[in-house]
Amino acid sequence: MTPPGRARLAQTRLLQLASQAFPIGGYSHSLGLESAIESRWVRDEASLLQWISDVMSYSIATYEIPCLEAMGRAWEARDLQVLSRLNEEFLATRESAELRSATVQMGYSMVALLAVLPDVPSELIGSLRSIREPSLPCVWSAAAGLWSIDPLDSITAYLWTWAENQVLVAMKAVPIGQSSGQRVLLQVGECIAELAVRHEVPDAALPSNFAPGLAILCSQHETQYSRLFRS
Repeated sequence: MTPPGRARLAQTRLLQLASQAFPIGGYSHSLGLESAIESRWVRDEASLLQWISDVMSYSIATYEIPCLEAMGRAWEARDLQVLSRLNEEFLATRESAELRSATVQMGYSMVALLAVLPDVPSELIGSLRSIREPSLPCVWSAAAGLWSIDPLDSITAYLWTWAENQVLVAMKAVPIGQSSGQRVLLQVGECIAELAVRHEVPDAALPSNFAPGLAILCSQHETQYSRLFRS
């Protein structure tokens, strides 16, 4: 049984990991949403909620989260060979150059940040740097394991940070107001809770990243005339 003080520390580390103040550059990426706004797929509060729910349900929760879980197990087993393979497979599923660059950039920034934090062992940093272009899920799962964060809590926080980023992008680019953003997050929170718990139940289905609409929009963003975000 985890001592109460250690469990509380894990919770504070989780809050730090999920904070928008965590400096890994996520604010500079829309991850396809800016292109959806340009194409009028997202134009108001209702369409933003639909966008976030769909991308989360049919792409992130069905592929990115299983990857995050598998990487977490590999870190626990200290199997760098499996980690490297999982990381390469994840990078290969990024549908556009910008999406691939985004996860690599945030992964790189997170490694650089962890390297200057006092409680992060140099062995972990060495392992991360031995992996070619560690992605965000790869580094996130390493930090979650180091800080004894419960896997379900890690999944919940990972989904939340993505959704919160999407709302912040919409507030700048649609634009929607802060109250609208909070209403969207309130409803998205229910979806996150459901998706996170779903991963506790064994599922025979293979992970799937089939989201052609998202892939097309992300590719279109690379030649979009006017934009605020890098992806």
